[in-house]
Amino acid sequence: MEASITLKKVGKLIGDKTILAGLSFGVERGSLVAIVGMNDSGKSILLKLLSGYENPNYGQVFIHGLDMHKRRNETRKIIGYVPHENDLDPWLTLEQNIRFNANLFSVSEKKIKQRLNDYSTALNIRPYLDEFALKVSNGIQKKAMLIRGLIHDPGILILDEPTGYMDAESIRLTWDLLKKLKGEKSIIYVSNSLTEIEQAHDRILVFHEGRIIMDGHLDMLLKSTINYHQFQIEFEHLEDDLYKKLKSIPTVVSPKRTDNIFHFYGRTRTVFFDVIKLASDKMMIDLNVKKLDLKDLLDSEFSGKSSE
Repeated sequence: MEASITLKKVGKLIGDKTILAGLSFGVERGSLVAIVGMNDSGKSILLKLLSGYENPNYGQVFIHGLDMHKRRNETRKIIGYVPHENDLDPWLTLEQNIRFNANLFSVSEKKIKQRLNDYSTALNIRPYLDEFALKVSNGIQKKAMLIRGLIHDPGILILDEPTGYMDAESIRLTWDLLKKLKGEKSIIYVSNSLTEIEQAHDRILVFHEGRIIMDGHLDMLLKSTINYHQFQIEFEHLEDDLYKKLKSIPTVVSPKRTDNIFHFYGRTRTVFFDVIKLASDKMMIDLNVKKLDLKDLLDSEFSGKSSE
């Protein structure tokens, strides 16, 4: 399938800190891509770069085959961007904010009215269009920002926390709309809601320190770790010497300690008996074992291990 976005060895520095480290990947047209990772992993900077609000220090970004650096005016028309932070003009109404963006892209009055009606109805904010931005809730402002990003009918929609500040009903309406647009538009979004990501993606990119450490559909990512489980063993007293011995077991992955609780990942049978054997003379109070989910995949140490 034809690529909507293509990155070739893209890097971004802020001062002497590497924010994006030589990224190369593509996004298929009409796909829904979720980007996840810890705070300060480079997710939001990547979205700004894809939207043309940041420039890479090196590498190339192609939008529908066009070099973003060389064809900036053309590529900006293809992109609709919704930032995480509220950037509406507080002294304009919601409709005026949306129309300002429409006018930048020379959208006809007929199309403005049609899209305003369709999207504001879908998101249930028609009664608020004449309200000043500063007078409405953050959740309503976020929905207005989404309409503003859609008003020129872009082929690519880039969203930073698209349901931030919203209540449950608004989140449902927003995702109902986005799922209808999927296929017609490529949608790339960042979210801290793992439930949201699990329910809405064709592909997940897991970010860590400016790099993509895992890439694929959730089922595929979990399948790559199918032999792994998460363990939690609570000891009556977890001594420092014992903890050092347990974490040095070769089959133990990403060990951590919380008071007297030893947390780790491992392959079910081998690691369990390795740990039990080494700690057989110590009093164990509780043992929990569970299969991995998306939250576990965001453990950067474990992700690095599982992708080897």
